[in-house]
Amino acid sequence: MKSAPAPAHTAYLLLGSNLGERVVTLHRALVALAECAGKIKTVSAVYETAAWGNEGQPAFLNQAVQLGTDLNPQELLRACQQVENDFGRERLEPWGPRTLDVDILFYDDLVLDSEQLTIPHPRLQERMFALVPLADIATTYVHPRLQRSVADLLADCPDKLPVEQWMGDL
Repeated sequence: MKSAPAPAHTAYLLLGSNLGERVVTLHRALVALAECAGKIKTVSAVYETAAWGNEGQPAFLNQAVQLGTDLNPQELLRACQQVENDFGRERLEPWGPRTLDVDILFYDDLVLDSEQLTIPHPRLQERMFALVPLADIATTYVHPRLQRSVADLLADCPDKLPVEQWMGDL
């Protein structure tokens, strides 16, 4: 019996939740992404972080994911947005509270700037809540625009908000 071919592309995603049963949402989102977007290859630990950009809201749980996918970047964006919508995501204000957020951080070594999508994520290097979990699974990955490893970006990140490994029930 032949095995299925490996997915053609590798994407790194960041999942975040600060409303409802946050850790349950992250786990269910992984299942949903595996069903519609590709094969989950690796996941980081779960981290709790203060809200970034709009600080008067509950803390987030964040987790980075390495995904093998046959979807192109636009299809992957649509899949991620559909999963967000399925989990009750409402876009009421920039950086506002949300049941689920799924960001595409990297897609292969692609650099893409379109109205709908920018890859690599344009503010990744400014956000500890994204870099800390990403460093769990992609420390040596080189940012295709900045030509610096995730570890180097983390070491030089100007964001000083605390990022703590989640020790709650998984």
